[in-house]
Amino acid sequence: MPAFPYSTTTTATAVPVPPSLALPVIEAAFPRQLHAYWPQLQERTRRWLLEKRLMPADKIEEYADGLCYTDLMAGYYLGAPDEVLQAIADYSAWFFVWDDRHDRDIVHGRPVAWRRLRRALHTALDAPQEHLHHQDTLVAGFADSVLRLYSFLPATWNARFARHFHAVIEAYDREFHNRTEGIVPTVEEYLALRRLTFAHRIWTDLLEPSAGCELPDAVRKHPAYRRPALLSQEFAAWYNDLCSLPKEIAGDEVHNLGISLVKHDGLTLEEAIAEIRRRVEDCISEFLVAEQEALRFADGLADGTVRGKELSAAVRACVGNMRNWFSSVYWFHHESGRYMVDSWEDRSTPPYVNNEAAGEK
Repeated sequence: MPAFPYSTTTTATAVPVPPSLALPVIEAAFPRQLHAYWPQLQERTRRWLLEKRLMPADKIEEYADGLCYTDLMAGYYLGAPDEVLQAIADYSAWFFVWDDRHDRDIVHGRPVAWRRLRRALHTALDAPQEHLHHQDTLVAGFADSVLRLYSFLPATWNARFARHFHAVIEAYDREFHNRTEGIVPTVEEYLALRRLTFAHRIWTDLLEPSAGCELPDAVRKHPAYRRPALLSQEFAAWYNDLCSLPKEIAGDEVHNLGISLVKHDGLTLEEAIAEIRRRVEDCISEFLVAEQEALRFADGLADGTVRGKELSAAVRACVGNMRNWFSSVYWFHHESGRYMVDSWEDRSTPPYVNNEAAGEK
């Protein structure tokens, strides 16, 4: 069972959190919420994965619900219209499947297959309607989810989303090169790359269709808005590093803040874990300050005009969901089978992946 199903209160959870990963401030000060559409979301995303053949039917049946991909999105984009949340959840599920394909292409030494996929994704991002029936189901599923996301806001938002995701694809290519060559990036290199591979800007962009409003550059780029947005994403990326470190060490990964700290800064593994945790905790405390500044900024946008009222409400909705990201990410890491490495038969091979996925022929 997910923690706090359908709930907006901090009732006790049956999900145990290891002391080394526990964040009492999240459990106390960031109440978990789930979108009321969540049960249908879970069912329909499972069906979408099957229809688009993004995972084998037996793996969807056995693992999809336990991976909690829809829980993550339903805990983040509160207030989103159902159809917007569905499109985001399907896209998010696709993103996890893509991440797994990327990993398997590296593990099985399939550079030609990866380059072919990379090119196809770039092309599909700019013309999704032309790729709905692509022979690679991952490309076709991507085209479907992107085309739906493009239907909610003006073309200017779509172009920004595409620009941001083109950068994500290229960052994944740099990860492919690093892992293939066994290159551990320096801490600064890693942090810059992580902001792209974690798709910081994408999840922040998607706050806008959830709020039903494209934010103008003067609002979106204002430090009072950008600061809490970045902190919410940095928290998620670094907490993910903390939780996935055992999985990534088992899989000979080179992309984890802990691995960079050990390799380049000379820290022991225990010291690296403590440093990641410190960064995670700093994100939380800094967000609490930035959140208040963002809400004051939102209040200032309400200048008595209809447009000002609309922008003020949209910014408030977006900032509220930045806050929701903390609890959603936190519980996702303790509910999702994606991080339960100790239960896997082979710690380097997730049981939910198709290990023979679309490689070189």
